[in-house]
Amino acid sequence: MVPSFLHLNLGWNADPNVPHVHTRVDGDDLLLQFNVNTFQFSDFVEGDKGVLRFMNFSRFRLGPTNDEGWYLGQCRFSGLAPEWGEFYAVVGDPTSANGPDDWVTPESTSKQNRTHFLFYFRDDTFECVAKECGVEPTQDNALFRTVQIDPVYLTWSRSSAMGKGKKMASTLRGR
Repeated sequence: MVPSFLHLNLGWNADPNVPHVHTRVDGDDLLLQFNVNTFQFSDFVEGDKGVLRFMNFSRFRLGPTNDEGWYLGQCRFSGLAPEWGEFYAVVGDPTSANGPDDWVTPESTSKQNRTHFLFYFRDDTFECVAKECGVEPTQDNALFRTVQIDPVYLTWSRSSAMGKGKKMASTLRGR
């Protein structure tokens, strides 16, 4: 089955040169922090950081495939994902998270429906399987502070793939 890729980072992105990606487990959630792209998006200033929260995650990985490997076809989504350097929900293929063996798995996970999230950074590929993903609502999060987001569409989950997911993408774009 060929997966589809729902583009989630409209109106923002990670720094294309030095994203300084960090992950931190917070209970059943995973926080992903990165420098935002100030070159392409004027709402951000040098030093701004974006933070995404992956709620009720079952596993994640920050793998070695970089932009060069992706363009050389060394990534399992080369030729499938629309573009390198973007953030996607991978939908339509329940086996899309199979393949790499460097996943980090928390001690307790449930068997709820999950979504496979994929974010290509300059030197790394981030993947997380979680119930939903949202912009962390704190003032030190440049995504929350600068991009207009309707609170109803603050998160994206599998159940919102054809409804709220599209709306979330448009609200992250700034409407």
